Amino acid sequence: MSSQTWLWLNTALMTAGGLLILVIGKRRTPSEQSHTIFHGIVPIIAACSYFAMACGQGSIILPLHAAPGTGRLFYFARYIDWSVTTPLLLLALSGTAMHSGTRRNGMVAGLLLADVLMIATSLFFGASDTAWIKWTWFGISCVAFLFVYYVIWVPMLQENRRETPEAQGDYTRNASILTVLWLIYPVILALSTDGLSVISSTAGVALIAIIDFVSKVVYGLYTTASTAKLVDHDLQSSQAPAPRSVAA
Repeated sequence: MSSQTWLWLNTALMTAGGLLILVIGKRRTPSEQSHTIFHGIVPIIAACSYFAMACGQGSIILPLHAAPGTGRLFYFARYIDWSVTTPLLLLALSGTAMHSGTRRNGMVAGLLLADVLMIATSLFFGASDTAWIKWTWFGISCVAFLFVYYVIWVPMLQENRRETPEAQGDYTRNASILTVLWLIYPVILALSTDGLSVISSTAGVALIAIIDFVSKVVYGLYTTASTAKLVDHDLQSSQAPAPRSVAA
Protein backbone atom coordinates (compact mmCIF):
# COMPACT_ATOMS: atom_id res chain seq x y z
CA MET A 1 0.00 0.00 0.00
CA SER A 2 1.09 3.60 -0.54
CA SER A 3 1.85 6.06 2.25
CA GLN A 4 -1.44 7.85 1.56
CA THR A 5 -3.38 4.63 1.94
CA TRP A 6 -1.75 3.94 5.32
CA LEU A 7 -2.48 7.49 6.49
CA TRP A 8 -6.14 7.38 5.48
CA LEU A 9 -6.55 3.87 6.90
CA ASN A 10 -5.18 4.90 10.28
CA THR A 11 -7.36 8.01 10.27
CA ALA A 12 -10.40 5.73 10.08
CA LEU A 13 -9.08 3.08 12.48
CA MET A 14 -8.01 5.60 15.12
CA THR A 15 -11.37 7.36 14.96
CA ALA A 16 -13.29 4.10 15.29
CA GLY A 17 -11.00 2.84 18.05
CA GLY A 18 -11.27 6.00 20.10
CA LEU A 19 -15.06 6.09 19.86
CA LEU A 20 -15.25 2.40 20.77
CA ILE A 21 -13.17 2.92 23.92
CA LEU A 22 -15.32 5.88 24.96
CA VAL A 23 -18.49 3.83 24.42
CA ILE A 24 -17.48 0.61 26.18
CA GLY A 25 -15.34 2.21 28.90
CA LYS A 26 -17.03 2.43 32.29
CA ARG A 27 -17.15 5.43 34.62
CA ARG A 28 -18.18 3.96 37.97
CA THR A 29 -15.37 5.64 39.90
CA PRO A 30 -13.45 8.89 39.27
CA SER A 31 -10.26 6.97 38.44
CA GLU A 32 -12.07 4.64 36.04
CA GLN A 33 -13.72 7.63 34.37
CA SER A 34 -10.35 9.36 33.89
CA HIS A 35 -8.85 6.15 32.55
CA THR A 36 -11.64 5.75 29.99
CA ILE A 37 -11.47 9.37 28.85
CA PHE A 38 -7.66 9.38 28.55
CA HIS A 39 -7.56 6.19 26.50
CA GLY A 40 -10.54 7.22 24.40
CA ILE A 41 -9.19 10.65 23.51
CA VAL A 42 -5.69 9.36 22.62
CA PRO A 43 -6.79 7.66 19.35
CA ILE A 44 -9.02 10.64 18.50
CA ILE A 45 -6.00 12.96 18.72
CA ALA A 46 -3.99 10.48 16.64
CA ALA A 47 -6.79 10.40 14.06
CA CYS A 48 -6.54 14.19 13.70
CA SER A 49 -2.79 13.84 13.17
CA TYR A 50 -3.22 11.17 10.50
CA PHE A 51 -5.94 13.20 8.80
CA ALA A 52 -3.60 16.21 8.66
CA MET A 53 -0.79 14.09 7.20
CA ALA A 54 -3.13 12.44 4.68
CA CYS A 55 -4.30 15.89 3.52
CA GLY A 56 -0.73 17.17 3.18
CA GLN A 57 -1.07 19.62 6.08
CA GLY A 58 0.97 17.57 8.55
CA SER A 59 4.13 17.27 6.47
CA ILE A 60 6.68 19.44 4.71
CA ILE A 61 9.51 18.92 2.24
CA LEU A 62 12.86 19.50 3.92
CA PRO A 63 15.75 20.37 1.56
CA LEU A 64 18.80 18.11 1.66
CA HIS A 65 21.98 20.18 1.99
CA ALA A 66 24.11 17.29 0.75
CA ALA A 67 22.10 17.16 -2.47
CA PRO A 68 20.91 20.63 -3.52
CA GLY A 69 17.61 20.65 -5.33
CA THR A 70 16.35 17.54 -3.56
CA GLY A 71 14.36 17.06 -0.39
CA ARG A 72 12.64 14.55 1.87
CA LEU A 73 9.13 14.41 3.23
CA PHE A 74 9.02 15.12 6.96
CA TYR A 75 5.84 14.21 8.85
CA PHE A 76 5.94 16.73 11.70
CA ALA A 77 2.31 16.11 12.72
CA ARG A 78 3.20 12.75 14.26
CA TYR A 79 5.49 14.50 16.75
CA ILE A 80 2.72 16.93 17.71
CA ASP A 81 0.46 13.91 18.21
CA TRP A 82 3.01 12.14 20.42
CA SER A 83 3.65 15.26 22.51
CA VAL A 84 0.00 15.13 23.64
CA THR A 85 -0.91 11.44 23.52
CA THR A 86 2.12 9.96 25.28
CA PRO A 87 1.66 12.17 28.38
CA LEU A 88 -2.00 11.08 28.48
CA LEU A 89 -0.95 7.43 28.33
CA LEU A 90 1.53 8.02 31.15
CA LEU A 91 -1.11 9.79 33.22
CA ALA A 92 -3.38 6.78 32.81
CA LEU A 93 -0.50 4.46 33.72
CA SER A 94 0.26 6.48 36.86
CA GLY A 95 -3.41 6.14 37.80
CA THR A 96 -3.06 2.39 37.41
CA ALA A 97 0.08 2.40 39.56
CA MET A 98 -1.58 4.41 42.33
CA HIS A 99 -5.01 2.84 42.03
CA SER A 100 -6.17 3.81 45.51
CA GLY A 101 -5.38 7.51 45.00
CA THR A 102 -2.84 9.81 43.38
CA ARG A 103 0.34 10.31 45.39
CA ARG A 104 3.75 11.87 44.70
CA ASN A 105 2.57 14.52 42.25
CA GLY A 106 6.16 15.68 41.79
CA MET A 107 7.14 12.25 40.48
CA VAL A 108 4.27 12.28 37.99
CA ALA A 109 5.15 15.83 36.88
CA GLY A 110 8.79 14.82 36.35
CA LEU A 111 7.66 11.81 34.32
CA LEU A 112 5.49 13.95 32.04
CA LEU A 113 8.18 16.62 31.60
CA ALA A 114 10.77 13.99 30.66
CA ASP A 115 8.30 12.54 28.17
CA VAL A 116 7.66 15.92 26.53
CA LEU A 117 11.43 16.52 26.37
CA MET A 118 11.82 13.13 24.70
CA ILE A 119 9.28 13.99 22.01
CA ALA A 120 10.54 17.57 21.45
CA THR A 121 14.14 16.44 20.96
CA SER A 122 13.03 13.62 18.66
CA LEU A 123 11.27 16.28 16.56
CA PHE A 124 14.56 18.17 16.25
CA PHE A 125 16.24 14.86 15.38
CA GLY A 126 13.80 14.24 12.55
CA ALA A 127 14.03 17.80 11.24
CA SER A 128 17.85 17.91 11.22
CA ASP A 129 19.92 17.32 8.11
CA THR A 130 23.46 17.65 9.52
CA ALA A 131 24.52 14.24 10.86
CA TRP A 132 26.19 15.28 14.13
CA ILE A 133 23.30 17.56 15.05
CA LYS A 134 20.72 14.91 14.15
CA TRP A 135 22.32 12.18 16.26
CA THR A 136 23.04 14.50 19.16
CA TRP A 137 19.32 15.21 19.35
CA PHE A 138 18.63 11.49 19.07
CA GLY A 139 20.97 10.80 21.98
CA ILE A 140 19.33 13.46 24.16
CA SER A 141 15.92 12.02 23.32
CA CYS A 142 17.10 8.52 24.29
CA VAL A 143 18.39 9.81 27.66
CA ALA A 144 14.96 11.34 28.37
CA PHE A 145 13.41 8.08 27.23
CA LEU A 146 15.51 6.12 29.72
CA PHE A 147 14.42 8.48 32.50
CA VAL A 148 10.78 7.76 31.60
CA TYR A 149 11.52 4.05 31.89
CA TYR A 150 13.30 4.62 35.21
CA VAL A 151 10.28 6.37 36.72
CA ILE A 152 7.93 3.66 35.44
CA TRP A 153 10.00 0.80 36.82
CA VAL A 154 11.52 2.23 40.01
CA PRO A 155 9.62 4.94 41.97
CA MET A 156 6.25 4.29 40.35
CA LEU A 157 6.64 0.55 40.85
CA GLN A 158 7.47 1.22 44.51
CA GLU A 159 4.25 3.20 44.88
CA ASN A 160 2.34 0.40 43.22
CA ARG A 161 3.62 -2.04 45.85
CA ARG A 162 1.35 -0.25 48.34
CA GLU A 163 -1.71 -1.38 46.37
CA THR A 164 -3.63 -4.66 46.41
CA PRO A 165 -2.15 -7.71 44.64
CA GLU A 166 -4.74 -7.28 41.87
CA ALA A 167 -3.68 -3.67 41.27
CA GLN A 168 -0.02 -4.66 41.36
CA GLY A 169 -0.55 -7.29 38.68
CA ASP A 170 -2.56 -4.86 36.54
CA TYR A 171 0.18 -2.24 36.70
CA THR A 172 2.97 -4.69 35.90
CA ARG A 173 1.14 -5.95 32.81
CA ASN A 174 0.29 -2.45 31.57
CA ALA A 175 3.81 -1.11 32.18
CA SER A 176 5.36 -4.12 30.45
CA ILE A 177 3.18 -3.70 27.35
CA LEU A 178 3.96 0.02 27.04
CA THR A 179 7.67 -0.59 27.66
CA VAL A 180 7.90 -3.06 24.78
CA LEU A 181 5.72 -1.07 22.38
CA TRP A 182 7.47 2.25 22.99
CA LEU A 183 10.90 0.67 22.53
CA ILE A 184 9.98 -0.02 18.89
CA TYR A 185 9.48 3.67 18.03
CA PRO A 186 13.11 4.88 18.25
CA VAL A 187 14.24 1.86 16.24
CA ILE A 188 11.81 2.68 13.42
CA LEU A 189 12.71 6.39 13.49
CA ALA A 190 16.44 5.62 13.41
CA LEU A 191 15.98 3.39 10.36
CA SER A 192 13.48 5.64 8.56
CA THR A 193 14.12 8.62 6.31
CA ASP A 194 14.20 10.78 9.45
CA GLY A 195 17.34 8.85 10.43
CA LEU A 196 19.56 6.49 8.44
CA SER A 197 17.15 6.00 5.49
CA VAL A 198 17.61 2.23 5.69
CA ILE A 199 13.89 1.76 4.99
CA SER A 200 11.77 3.70 2.52
CA SER A 201 9.44 6.52 3.40
CA THR A 202 6.43 4.29 2.69
CA ALA A 203 7.79 1.50 4.91
CA GLY A 204 8.44 4.00 7.70
CA VAL A 205 4.90 5.35 7.48
CA ALA A 206 3.47 1.82 7.46
CA LEU A 207 5.49 0.61 10.45
CA ILE A 208 4.70 3.66 12.56
CA ALA A 209 1.03 3.44 11.58
CA ILE A 210 0.91 -0.18 12.75
CA ILE A 211 2.70 0.41 16.06
CA ASP A 212 0.61 3.56 16.62
CA PHE A 213 -2.58 1.55 16.18
CA VAL A 214 -1.41 -1.18 18.53
CA SER A 215 -0.16 1.19 21.25
CA LYS A 216 -3.18 3.49 21.12
CA VAL A 217 -6.19 1.38 20.14
CA VAL A 218 -5.32 -2.24 20.90
CA TYR A 219 -3.57 -1.36 24.14
CA GLY A 220 -6.34 1.13 24.97
CA LEU A 221 -9.00 -1.55 24.62
CA TYR A 222 -6.95 -3.98 26.69
CA THR A 223 -6.24 -1.60 29.57
CA THR A 224 -9.83 -0.32 29.60
CA ALA A 225 -11.04 -3.91 30.04
CA SER A 226 -8.42 -4.70 32.69
CA THR A 227 -9.32 -1.56 34.64
CA ALA A 228 -12.99 -2.53 34.54
CA LYS A 229 -12.12 -5.93 36.06
CA LEU A 230 -10.05 -4.24 38.77
CA VAL A 231 -12.91 -1.88 39.66
CA ASP A 232 -15.31 -4.85 39.65
CA HIS A 233 -13.09 -6.46 42.28
CA ASP A 234 -12.94 -3.23 44.31
CA LEU A 235 -16.72 -2.81 44.28
CA GLN A 236 -17.34 -6.44 45.22
CA SER A 237 -14.85 -6.17 48.09
CA SER A 238 -16.48 -3.00 49.41
CA GLN A 239 -19.93 -4.64 49.35
CA ALA A 240 -18.82 -7.84 51.05
CA PRO A 241 -20.33 -8.19 54.55
CA ALA A 242 -17.95 -7.72 57.45
CA PRO A 243 -17.15 -10.88 59.42
CA ARG A 244 -19.38 -11.37 62.45
CA SER A 245 -17.73 -11.41 65.82
CA VAL A 246 -18.07 -14.55 67.92
CA ALA A 247 -19.36 -14.03 71.45
CA ALA A 248 -17.14 -15.34 74.22
